[in-house]
Amino acid sequence: MYLHLGQATIVPDREIVGIFDLDNSSYSHLTRKFLEQAQREGRVVNVSDELPKSFVLCETRDGPKVYISQLSTATLLRRAESGSPE
Repeated sequence: MYLHLGQATIVPDREIVGIFDLDNSSYSHLTRKFLEQAQREGRVVNVSDELPKSFVLCETRDGPKVYISQLSTATLLRRAESGSPE
């Protein structure tokens, strides 16, 4: 199955490592450091035209990739559980 992250971006659910709330997780200096490193390495994909609310960490064939989404973690989790884009 696939998870729709917004802006016509979908990822296979088997690649998803975790779905994280951007506000809560960015308090940690380790998370900020991880996201900054991923940005420098070109592994961040912004699929949000609005204020980002979450990020999805995926393990792809090309290595880890971070998707920044305007959808909340609750919405993404509901979509993942139901298998539909709502």
